[in-house]
Amino acid sequence: MSAYLSDRIQKIKPSATLEVTAKANELKSQGIQIISMGSGEPDFDTPKNIQRAAIQAIKNGQTRYTMVDGTPILKKAIIDKFKRENSLTYTNTEVIVSSGGKQVFYNLCQAVLNKGDEVIITAPFWVSYPDMTLLADATPIIITTGLEQNFKITPKQLESNITNNTKLFVINSPSNPTGVVYSKAELQALANILKKYPKILIITDDIYEHIHWNNNENFVNIVMVDKTLKDRTIILNGVSKAYAMTGWRIGYGAGPKNIIQAMKKIQGQSTSNPCSISQAAALEALNGDQSIINIMVRAFKKRHDFIVDALNTINGIECPKSQGAFYAFPRVEGLISRLGLKNDIELSTYCLEILNIALVPGSDFGMPGYIRFSFATNMDNIRKAIDKLSKV
Repeated sequence: MSAYLSDRIQKIKPSATLEVTAKANELKSQGIQIISMGSGEPDFDTPKNIQRAAIQAIKNGQTRYTMVDGTPILKKAIIDKFKRENSLTYTNTEVIVSSGGKQVFYNLCQAVLNKGDEVIITAPFWVSYPDMTLLADATPIIITTGLEQNFKITPKQLESNITNNTKLFVINSPSNPTGVVYSKAELQALANILKKYPKILIITDDIYEHIHWNNNENFVNIVMVDKTLKDRTIILNGVSKAYAMTGWRIGYGAGPKNIIQAMKKIQGQSTSNPCSISQAAALEALNGDQSIINIMVRAFKKRHDFIVDALNTINGIECPKSQGAFYAFPRVEGLISRLGLKNDIELSTYCLEILNIALVPGSDFGMPGYIRFSFATNMDNIRKAIDKLSKV
């Protein structure tokens, strides 16, 4: 039946994180208790004030189509957020609201990439970056980092992979899957390289902006560090992680007007506007009580400290500390060898089917020999998972 499918769809693979979640749910439906540490979804409920805003929006009849790129009032809140928190100024035509941060990235790829274009992506990477690049008929150029360099691309690596075909550079900090955060100095060093190549666009994925515990610096992205890059940088963000709103599906982007308007055109011919009720909820998230963020970050930091220390006590696991997001990304080659398995994919299968722990193999993030633990779940689940692994 593959003859009926497009070449485009046969180039890509299903989302690894969604597949792990689906497999875990299938086992749960059979009555098997699964410890879910695969998906990047906070275990906190969406705050009550945000829930009330959504309910009120329904009562007020806000159930119609909105502007394709988001309601004017939500876009204003996003503009105010960028000014208030990032010292960046945008206009209404330089902002777009989409059905999740994932759609922002997809829209961008469809709007700016052509066949033959190259997109520089650092491994380990969020699983969808390469496949969305391929869906736009462009070529992902994967630059592998590793634990020894703290999973960060160096200026030398960046410049050595730039060609005449380089169209887009992707940076994600705090990172999924590693949780590492680029410092101001590290971002400036990368910016200095990019300033030498003015035709390269940049996308900074800031979806974990608020889940950050780097004591030495406040959050910064590459355009905050060097504003000369603003006219060719697109910022991706959203309410999913910071406000425990993953299912509401609201992401947003900001950047040069011509690119944002092209992304709007793509969105107008695909999903059209994001959910009107979710937009009302996102408005309250951005403008309302922000205390949930500090509560969540404190909990995630506590979980981070526990899981990193605990994993490092297990023979065959080497787990670095991180500065944000809610993931641990240890090297597990020793554990793979001890268990007589071939690779991290077999290890994640073993963990799911034998230990009943849902994890995502590092290969899906472009980093074989590693595995991703999401500590977005509660401490009880984390302790149970560590106990099972320790007994192995």
